[in-house]
Amino acid sequence: MSQEIVGISDVKVSGDPNNMLITYALGSCIGITVFDPKVRVGGLLHFMLPTSSLDLDKARKKPAMFADTGIPLLFKSCYKLGANKKRMIVKIAGGASVLNNENYFRIGEKNITAVRKIFWKNKVMVSAEDIGDNYNRTVTLHLSTGQVLVKNRGTIIEL
Repeated sequence: MSQEIVGISDVKVSGDPNNMLITYALGSCIGITVFDPKVRVGGLLHFMLPTSSLDLDKARKKPAMFADTGIPLLFKSCYKLGANKKRMIVKIAGGASVLNNENYFRIGEKNITAVRKIFWKNKVMVSAEDIGDNYNRTVTLHLSTGQVLVKNRGTIIEL
């Protein structure tokens, strides 16, 4: 089993069943996994911010940094490997409030809202989620099965 690390503002997709995609330390960032069980194609996006209008130049260079440019990139990259939107299983994790107690900027909350708006607009259903609260998460997508594991506060849960 090979492991590919998805960094911050990064997206990776694969059709290799011997592959695992993993991203670490999702705080206010959100990790989105998609998996098409028929063709066994999946992907993982780790985005930081809700909207590319915050920095259009950065969005052109690093589209995976933002929800509104990263999510389409994730889906289109999977389509290129044979995935079909209607079969894709979508799971999300992250969006925590970890920066301060007052949560002044509310980045995690804004990221969650952005994902919900984009998915609602595009008729995408989320099948499982582990979002919000105030702790970091690590997300792993197993491409052999589509299993998504989330490690948070020392425990591992399956989404």
